[in-house]
Amino acid sequence: MARLADLMGRGRGLEVILGADDFSADLAERYGYVNRALPDSEIEAFVDAFARRLASFEKHALVGAKALMNDVTLPADSVFPAALSAFFSSASHPATRARAAALVERGLQLRSDIELRLGQAVADLG
Repeated sequence: MARLADLMGRGRGLEVILGADDFSADLAERYGYVNRALPDSEIEAFVDAFARRLASFEKHALVGAKALMNDVTLPADSVFPAALSAFFSSASHPATRARAAALVERGLQLRSDIELRLGQAVADLG
């Protein structure tokens, strides 16, 4: 949660967090939630080519570039304790625990329609 506003803006970040819905790959890409959306038939070739390209570069250059990117794009470490506390507080709330248990009973954590359409399943319990 602590990074969503920087990734996609406050409004879209709130839509993702508060709406708890699923997003199509194209919309997730447009919102900045994912780097790119690819058809299933292209994913393996893209990942393989990208991994090979990265593997061809010197490790120190990759480490340095990633460290610089982290320094200029990640929120301060002081943000994360509050975000983690908010998550645990919400996750331990009796209503949240009851909703999670109901989702597990309906097939969460199994290859099921609940897993494939989790956003809708969460809303249906409301």
